[in-house]
Amino acid sequence: MKVTTTGDLTLIKKINTSIVLDAVRKNANLSRAQISELTGLNKATVSSLVQDLIDNDLVLEIGPGQSSGGRKPVMLLFNGQAGYAVGIDLGVNYIRGILTDLDGNVVAEIQRRLKKHPFEYTLEQLVQCISELIQQAPDSRYGIVGLGVGAPGIVDDKGAMLFAPNLDWKQVELQRLLEEQFQVPVTIDNEANAGAQGEQKYGAGRGIAHQIYVSVGIGIGTGIILNKELYKGASGFSGELGHLSIAYDGKPCRCGNEGCWELYASENALLERAEPLGFDNLEDLLQAAEDGNIEVRQLFHSIGDYLGAGISNIVNVFNPDVVIIGNRMSRAKTWLEAAVQASVARRTLPYHRERLQLLFAELQDQSAVRGAAYYAISSFIATMRTS
Repeated sequence: MKVTTTGDLTLIKKINTSIVLDAVRKNANLSRAQISELTGLNKATVSSLVQDLIDNDLVLEIGPGQSSGGRKPVMLLFNGQAGYAVGIDLGVNYIRGILTDLDGNVVAEIQRRLKKHPFEYTLEQLVQCISELIQQAPDSRYGIVGLGVGAPGIVDDKGAMLFAPNLDWKQVELQRLLEEQFQVPVTIDNEANAGAQGEQKYGAGRGIAHQIYVSVGIGIGTGIILNKELYKGASGFSGELGHLSIAYDGKPCRCGNEGCWELYASENALLERAEPLGFDNLEDLLQAAEDGNIEVRQLFHSIGDYLGAGISNIVNVFNPDVVIIGNRMSRAKTWLEAAVQASVARRTLPYHRERLQLLFAELQDQSAVRGAAYYAISSFIATMRTS
């Protein structure tokens, strides 16, 4: 390529810096020579770019490595403690938050129950959680680099919650409000998308090209990853598969539809059916099942059957490598798994289920909050690549 302007040179440097930084992040303990071999960049270019990254505290020299003859190479490591990110999973009946370093390692966490969800009250609780996490951040070069939030409902590309039926919210500009409050970049996405990203980056979905994450909490949402990329649809609103109709003329849903999948297979559906048995929370139901309560075990089995029915529709449409069941109901794996597996086996096309794996989230109910923190980290890294 013929370089004719300073702008061309600047762009090339940014691209090459991004390549070097990615090499160091993804391959711990690398030498400059190994980076050159991995990237195809010449050694002088690598040496200059590495020095820039060291000067910006993003890369550390950690001592000599093994020599292959001659002088021992100096090994390099991404500096995960150069800054910290906050991730939030805003649920219908809870707020879960974490503080992570730039490697995604959890430094602090917090959780509180939401017994009601008028917007002003929930925002107050959300701000308190975030503030408590920020206060626990160690000193670092970049401080709090950003905030990610996984939220239930439809979120637009400006971080506004357009419609969250289980919170009874409409047109809430959550990204703007949080950026004004904390003066850091904020990313808002659907909770199931955040969960899919969390499992792909840190959990059961690592290295899998085609996966569907099914978030089963008070409602049901799905995060769709195709060819290792999050699929968001033409308007960014894909994944609302909890509102697939699985019962014609079924129960009315807050979304305006009837017979929605989440009315039969979610935590809320479980609790509605558990009330006559004297239970009003998931924790007590899990303990009762563990203690041998047959009625509770049968209830979980029935919910699992409905869960499998919806998953079968997803499998028949997308033909994924794996479906990952996450969020709070993933804690009931012992009591749900057999029913889900049997339901999917009955209802899916044989060629679709031939290679299909049905997994429960490795991160359990931490998938979305880890994915939310990852949004903040990746946004920060993107800005550093282009600075």
